[in-house]
Amino acid sequence: MIGRLRGTLIAKRPPWVLVEVGGVGYELEVPMSTLYDLPDVGREVVLLTHYAHKEDTVALYGFLREDERALFRDLQKVSGIGARIALAVLSGVPTSEFARLVQAGDVAALTRIPGIGKKTAERIVVELRDRVGSTVAAAPSGPAVARDPRSEAEAALQQLGYKPAEAARLAAASAAEGDDAEAIIRKALRAALGR
Repeated sequence: MIGRLRGTLIAKRPPWVLVEVGGVGYELEVPMSTLYDLPDVGREVVLLTHYAHKEDTVALYGFLREDERALFRDLQKVSGIGARIALAVLSGVPTSEFARLVQAGDVAALTRIPGIGKKTAERIVVELRDRVGSTVAAAPSGPAVARDPRSEAEAALQQLGYKPAEAARLAAASAAEGDDAEAIIRKALRAALGR
């Protein structure tokens, strides 16, 4: 099992990153919250990881903070939630805000996260209400290379579960001159969640 990686950040292609450790390149899928806080390419990075092995696939997910990894794991214990939706949750809402929404039973706010419908939001509230607050409090706080920041953001939004037309609309509405892909993604997710 791979629990942590320390190495050189080689590439950032939302939602993927490539980290070289001892001459081996590890490709990890990361939530946008981690991607925003990564150092520049070429710098050292330390990522906590979650290794997932299913019937015919192997995946490695990376997180800068333990509270994110813990929430990622907790979310997948809820019926109907897999890695893709768990990443969308972490990308769209800070862990502390998510904990607040779950503890308040705010189903309407949870349904604004891509991939979460009303029934899934209700299951999240029921199954995680007691667990999510303590997890967050206890924790220390691939797509092809896109040609431009807007299309890179659009590809990342599709990876997070948005349909192509919706991803294109969000990226177009959020892009401003001089924005990099991360800025466009951040604004698009805020707009989608009504914040």
